[in-house]
Amino acid sequence: MFTVALAGNPNCGKTTIFNALTGANQHVGNWPGVTVEKKEGMLRFGGNQYNIVDLPGTYSLGAYSEDEIVARDFILKDKPDLVVSVVDATNIERNLYLTVQLLEMGANVVMALNMMDEAQEREIKIDVDSLQRQLGVPIVPMIASRQKGIDDLKLKISEAVKKNAAEPVKITYGRKIDEAVASLAQIIKQSAGINDYPADWVALKLLENDEYILDYVSKQAPHISDKAAAYINDLTKSLGVEPEMAIVDKRYEFIKDVVSGSIIKPKQQIKTTSDKIDKVLTHKWFGLPIFALIIFSIYQLTFIIGGDVLGGSVAFLLETLGENTAAWLEGINAPDMLVSFVADGIFGGIGAVLEFVPLIMVLYIFLGILEDSGYMARAAYVMDRIMRALGLHGKTFISMLIGVGCNVPGIMSTRTLDSRKDRMIAILINPFISCGARLPIYLVFIAAFFPNHGGTVLFILYATGFIVAILMGKLFSKTLFKGETSYFIMELPPYRMPTVKGVLIHMWDKVGGFLKRAGTVIFAVVTMLWVLSILPYGVEPYSQASILGRIGSFISPIFKPAGFGTWQASVGLFAGIVAKEAVVATLGMVYAGVEEGAELVASIQRAFTPLSAFSFMIMTLLYTPCAAVIGTVRRETNSWKWTLFTVVYTFLVGWLGAVLVFQIGILLGFS
Repeated sequence: MFTVALAGNPNCGKTTIFNALTGANQHVGNWPGVTVEKKEGMLRFGGNQYNIVDLPGTYSLGAYSEDEIVARDFILKDKPDLVVSVVDATNIERNLYLTVQLLEMGANVVMALNMMDEAQEREIKIDVDSLQRQLGVPIVPMIASRQKGIDDLKLKISEAVKKNAAEPVKITYGRKIDEAVASLAQIIKQSAGINDYPADWVALKLLENDEYILDYVSKQAPHISDKAAAYINDLTKSLGVEPEMAIVDKRYEFIKDVVSGSIIKPKQQIKTTSDKIDKVLTHKWFGLPIFALIIFSIYQLTFIIGGDVLGGSVAFLLETLGENTAAWLEGINAPDMLVSFVADGIFGGIGAVLEFVPLIMVLYIFLGILEDSGYMARAAYVMDRIMRALGLHGKTFISMLIGVGCNVPGIMSTRTLDSRKDRMIAILINPFISCGARLPIYLVFIAAFFPNHGGTVLFILYATGFIVAILMGKLFSKTLFKGETSYFIMELPPYRMPTVKGVLIHMWDKVGGFLKRAGTVIFAVVTMLWVLSILPYGVEPYSQASILGRIGSFISPIFKPAGFGTWQASVGLFAGIVAKEAVVATLGMVYAGVEEGAELVASIQRAFTPLSAFSFMIMTLLYTPCAAVIGTVRRETNSWKWTLFTVVYTFLVGWLGAVLVFQIGILLGFS
């Protein structure tokens, strides 16, 4: 089996190519030792199998973020048989910087020249044969969004993996730098401890002041680091600039020479369809209201399609299945305890969560369309002005958008932020972003009290999470993490027609994870709570006298100022710290038992008022994140202090928010 890595800048179409090559044969994990997401898939072509590895999107292979280090370490240490460098045909010069770095490392490279249709729309003429000769690598012109060039790329992959990598591209950095690289490389080759990377490449990185390589070499051979520092000092004096800047300039000079005879651009920039749309969607004053209107419309459509059309059918199916299963168990004289566990624990608990899968599917289909179309990048651009005004980095909003799916990858994505200040703030505020796991909680309470205004309520909750996150970020930037905010540079990709396949894969990534948790974590939580609800023996199951009831009664006074000080609600919130989906599962179980099989929605209508229900939703939106998020905060901050701080301060914010909603609502005359 051959290993093929996909590398490329963000928004170059790399994910579309990955999905086209691997289809459903893909899985997601983490890179060994780090929390950067790792996507792998299987391609079968021409009688061979290819393990396709989707490297993190990055503009270069420096040491400024974990994504960059992960990508270059995989190429240098794992030595894939081939690296497919995905290049945006509308911005070849910028994209080639990464390709040149790959060639410098001695990687076996095939270039996928994507978005050829958009280059044509901009009247950019590309001589692919000339470009291929200049770089010395095979080039496949592609329009991946339309599946054009995919078969050609498969064929080129099958041919290239069997060939040895071409000689690394030789870029002349000037006589003085070239001599310093050669001298350092010779010393490195003579040092037994430095053999993880090519010697010439390590020498170049030392002169570029690459922190990661400097640390690596210092531990293995300190004398080489001292020698490199001396060279840097001498070169800076003789060149008038630091070697790092001189090396970067020489790379771009090389790229300019490569493309000068291969690419012809119009003298005046052509206004594309994307440019015309952006005049409206990214407008200084209209951009934000349009973004809010689009998201609001998505939530409304989610309830119309996922709730009214699909949701009722799934709810009826689960209810019928639960009743028939319980009747069958009773018919075969199964123990009452088993009947109770299946009817109340599994169908009352987990079933209450699964009822809302259609709504979740529809929501993520719409969000997938926004992402694949290129609009999500515009949302980040529109929000950048607000973020900067509040002293926050623009990329923080990107991590917040990712957090809408799940806070774990949202927090992990903060690794792309360079400064510690920006990254810590982004980590600490991400738990306020409402993730998919909280969605079933909102949906069951909306069904109980706000069935005609579901989209509006859902929009208010998600908007509240973003507003609270931004305000807390502002507070942290002025108190705990003072200092300048770094600049936000982002390229807006052209608008594209989303592919059905890409959108469905995006949706299934989220829903599949949701169902997996329902079958593992939530099942374990519900089982544990069910046992606690029937113990000690002799008490009325699901009563306040049970162990579960006593736990809930002990903590319930905390929530009385927020209007929901029942033991059942308290137990539900307690279970949510393990997994947010467990809140609905727990309420479904305890209320099913208390109400002798009554539907969860009817039980909640008896236990809450519209005001206390909204207060409860605010609490679940803002309070302590789930165990998976807490663990991610611990790994990303490498600090138990900040982990404990996150657990405590989010709980206090959630409690305060719920209390304010309820108490102000009472003052305003809401019951």
